Amino acid sequence: MNWQDEAFLLGKRKFRENANIIDIFSNLYGKVSGIVYGGNSRKIRNLLQISNNIFVIYTAKNENRIGYFKTELIEPISPRFFNDKKRTSALLSLSALLNNLLPESQPYKSIYSSLKDLTKNLNTDNWPILYVYWELKLIKELGYDPNFKENLYDLSKDKKISNLEIDGVKYNVPNFIIKNEIPDLNRNLIKNALIFNRNLMLNKFFIPNNMIFPKARIILESYFS
Repeated sequence: MNWQDEAFLLGKRKFRENANIIDIFSNLYGKVSGIVYGGNSRKIRNLLQISNNIFVIYTAKNENRIGYFKTELIEPISPRFFNDKKRTSALLSLSALLNNLLPESQPYKSIYSSLKDLTKNLNTDNWPILYVYWELKLIKELGYDPNFKENLYDLSKDKKISNLEIDGVKYNVPNFIIKNEIPDLNRNLIKNALIFNRNLMLNKFFIPNNMIFPKARIILESYFS
């Protein structure tokens, strides 16, 4: 089994003395894990930064055994934000969410495309809003749509957050999400939007599957407290 594709690096862990096992999210093949020999060398270690856009060549003897990657750098996304804790936290968060929630070897081209758009616009001032909407798209693409239009809510001008009942659970939802708008950047609104997304992901994905919610995502949320 051999293929090649562009991908984002979602995770890595040491394997033996001079190798890593990496988790990647590729455009055509979805989330795949494999071994990178020489992964602890200085050259390859600098390339294998979480969230970097890389080109991979994958080789495996059969579907039941872990394969091997050769990697090349397409775009060094992570190093662009080494001096920015919030944006770095966002990259670690989205990588952890994808690594936890994506099934193995199933392509999600829409998620891949939206991820590429987000990383390209992460240097803009309204990146937290874009991140919130990216999480919502991820939730929908993985099979759950909150269907705001089917729930009763009060969108009065003086109210920025509505209380909705979704599948028997009450959530506080910022109105800009319900109306699908881009609001003025507001720290408290971002915090509430992230809390809503977190609670939705917990109730629909993490708790039912007995998974631990990523620490990186909790850290990101703390920056808006």
